Amino acid sequence: MEERGLSNSTGQHKLILQNRKSGSFTGVTDVVNFDANEIILDTELGRLTIKGKELHVNRLDLQKKEVEIDGTVDMLQYSGTPGRGVFGKWFG
Repeated sequence: MEERGLSNSTGQHKLILQNRKSGSFTGVTDVVNFDANEIILDTELGRLTIKGKELHVNRLDLQKKEVEIDGTVDMLQYSGTPGRGVFGKWFG
């Protein structure tokens, strides 16, 4: 099994968050879990946890590796390949 992570130079990931109310993400390889308070995405550059209120996944296209969400975003947290711990945190 190939490991994905920061050392993979071919990984691409883009995040656009507008006014903490809507966001679009590229480089998404899987949606691990989602509910109204938390969305967990695996991206080509690690796991992304989004926490907030009234979160919704509006569009999901795993073939194109794209996700769009809306709601109130309170925190974005990245961790390395799943299970490897946190390497960065912003918002929150």
